[in-house]
Amino acid sequence: MTFLPLSAPGETPLRVMTIAGSDSGGGAGIQADLRTFAMLGVHGCVSVAAVTVQNSLGVKGFHEIPLDVITGQIRVVATDIGIQAAKTGMLASSAIIEAVAETWRELQSGAGAAPLVVDPVCASMHGDPLLHPSALDTLRTELFPLATLVTPNLDEVRLITGIDVVDAVTQRDAVQALHALGPTWALVKGGHLRSSSHSPDLLYDGTDFYEFDAERIDTSHDHGAGDTLAAATACALAHGYSVPDAVAFAKGWVTECLREAYPLGHGHGPVSALFRLRSRGV
Repeated sequence: MTFLPLSAPGETPLRVMTIAGSDSGGGAGIQADLRTFAMLGVHGCVSVAAVTVQNSLGVKGFHEIPLDVITGQIRVVATDIGIQAAKTGMLASSAIIEAVAETWRELQSGAGAAPLVVDPVCASMHGDPLLHPSALDTLRTELFPLATLVTPNLDEVRLITGIDVVDAVTQRDAVQALHALGPTWALVKGGHLRSSSHSPDLLYDGTDFYEFDAERIDTSHDHGAGDTLAAATACALAHGYSVPDAVAFAKGWVTECLREAYPLGHGHGPVSALFRLRSRGV
């Protein structure tokens, strides 16, 4: 695949922020985001919204970071270092979502906000809850209207829209329902769509549909795939890619990361962005 360009030695790279939860097992969350940021040559900044207690077998608990610390991290980075794109992940509660949304609106009213990719993390791949049920409405009403792009998986789509995606028809219904909640673009990922032998994603801007397909990688080690896709999309947007081109790039990136996934612990291992270390031009 064609990678994003790397900065010249000594040159300040583009900056992308992740506003998400920390994964103690290192497979998903902020850790997965930072791996993709680094491998794609951008400087990663963080606002830690929650700290999880998890390993390859699941999430055992999590701790929410105080609101002023979450928003403070965003403000001090944006006003000093600057960011060219951002993504959200696990935000845990209504209060955190409202605080992040308010802070992002403040940034928009200033010099203008960078593209924002919202990965609406509701539960882990093991089914462990990562978002209080009461926060779903806040996600829909406060954060989605600020998003350049939302990137839910099929379980998250069902929780957010009530639509159970089982085929191409319901996937189209779901992406339209997501877009109606206010984001500029909506993406319904098809990695878990078992009715297809491939992995079909569908992107929608309120007028046009864009389809992205890739081979389905036969692996049980897919921890962090959603985080990685959203992180790669944010990196491409920081480089000035259009949303369809950014999604296409990220789709190719996460496919390679799935191909290079490795076992870890006694459960599901992570997708791996480390393959780029073996690629030419690094």
